[in-house]
Amino acid sequence: MTVKIVTDSTSYIDNKIIQELDITIIPLQVSFPDESFKETEVDYNYFYSKIEETGIIPTSSQPSPENMYEVFENLVSKGIEVLAVFISASMSGTYETALSVKDRILRKYPGAKIEVLNSRTNCMAMGLSVVEAAQAAREGKSLTEVLDSAVQILKKVRFYFIPTTLEYLKKGGRIGGAAALVGSILNLRPILYVKNGETALLETVRGTGRAIKRMLNLLDSDCKAHGLKSVLIHHIHAPEKARELAQTVMEKYNVDAPLVSIGPVIGLHVGPGTIGIVYCTDD
Repeated sequence: MTVKIVTDSTSYIDNKIIQELDITIIPLQVSFPDESFKETEVDYNYFYSKIEETGIIPTSSQPSPENMYEVFENLVSKGIEVLAVFISASMSGTYETALSVKDRILRKYPGAKIEVLNSRTNCMAMGLSVVEAAQAAREGKSLTEVLDSAVQILKKVRFYFIPTTLEYLKKGGRIGGAAALVGSILNLRPILYVKNGETALLETVRGTGRAIKRMLNLLDSDCKAHGLKSVLIHHIHAPEKARELAQTVMEKYNVDAPLVSIGPVIGLHVGPGTIGIVYCTDD
């Protein structure tokens, strides 16, 4: 039986890989007061430039149940089994919507096989598990095996990132105004990660250079202890900084470290200039 992988747009998987592995993307949406976009249809440069020019931080919204139902039904009506991997349920209602839609689908197609996985993360920390699952599906593995391949990657993936400013976190309610003010005055840079499905503060370092060095030390410690399966550099509208970080990683570990731009839905919560590392250990 054929298995297909569905995920949402916050995975930020490269379009070439999406096409090659036949991954279905369900987009989230972003809205300014005067216009709205599906995340997959807006130019990132336009989006981030508009934030910088207007000072307005837009809002984001999950996919509609109707959109998700259409995607699921299109697959299961053809006898295809589905693994759907979505952004952390603590960050978005997308996962809960998917569970509700799954129930509706099963009432109409009682024999359908759908697994819905809460990744408990986002961006390519989720995307790596989606790609692994899609590769397993292409090899003809069962739905259970494909699901397990995604789960195993999620256990071994790490995601650290450093915002340039604390303003977006403050406006999004993820950091208090006083903390943001003090942090800005003292040039403090938080190193953030995902813990229990939510964005959390790992530690605070003075200066971007020191924060990046600390992030690299975390990568190095994990690499020495568990090996390195893959690594990539995330950035939010900051390709030059990302290239410098990627070059450092590639020279040290002799591996590819592709640059992956983070799109509007996640970007509006953290802010332009953010850079980060996503990596997966061998064990």
